[in-house]
Amino acid sequence: MKPTSMFGLIALLLVVMIGSKSVYIVKETERAIKLRFGEVVEADIQPGLHFKIPFVNTVRKFEGRTMTLDARPQAFLTLEKKRLIVDSFIKWRIDNVEKYYTATSGDEFRAADLLSTRIETSLRNQFGERTLTEVVSGAREEVMGDVIRALSDLAQSELGIEVIDVRVKRIDLPQEVSSSVYERMRTERLRLARELRARGKELAEGIRADADRQRTVILADAFREAETIRGEGDAQAAAIYSEAFQQDPEFYAFYRSLKAYRESFATGGDLFVLDPDSEFFRYLNNSQGMTVPQ
Repeated sequence: MKPTSMFGLIALLLVVMIGSKSVYIVKETERAIKLRFGEVVEADIQPGLHFKIPFVNTVRKFEGRTMTLDARPQAFLTLEKKRLIVDSFIKWRIDNVEKYYTATSGDEFRAADLLSTRIETSLRNQFGERTLTEVVSGAREEVMGDVIRALSDLAQSELGIEVIDVRVKRIDLPQEVSSSVYERMRTERLRLARELRARGKELAEGIRADADRQRTVILADAFREAETIRGEGDAQAAAIYSEAFQQDPEFYAFYRSLKAYRESFATGGDLFVLDPDSEFFRYLNNSQGMTVPQ
């Protein structure tokens, strides 16, 4: 190969290499910054094809999409000095590329560590101002809203990061107090069960007493009504008997005597002796042809 051809090939290779070093592409999902000997000369470069001076300018690219930081579980104290283990996560993304690069040198792990430290501080402050009931259920959404606002302002001003959301995955009691808390809850439930049982027993006794009272009243009313009806029936029967027997008083007296004799000698083994001159025979002689009822 001729020397001129060799130099031409070398020159072409240099042009290609310099050209490749002069062109760079920023994707839609990326955030980029241009440096000149380590100094920021252009921040927040828009997506597309761009040029730079080879060996003078350096381009750093970062993830522009929303990222998730799973924070370390930490122990926090509530307002009443209850210790809780809180496991949380953060949704964040780069907002100010220049500030992000200045604060973290573009190291995502360093950014996550700094952000994790700040969220721990924010959560500790919020939990320290509220009771256990509030942070677990009552004011949990309010706590998260306050944390997001405080952390977003701090992260944007110091790290150039926008905090989109902060969520608590779970809140646990420390292992050493879980048993005592469970036992206290169990004791409270047993006490409540005893109170409800006693209240139910008292209510049942009241219902039973009222039922017995109503039963007594109903029986008394029924007995009074029955006695009234029986008395009226006896009175009507007596009136009917009196009217019937008044038609023949002598026969009625004789019938009563026979009935008394029948009741007196009901066993069948008794002997009854009558004087022929007694009123019984006289009544029979005077009532010839009358059939005496048996």
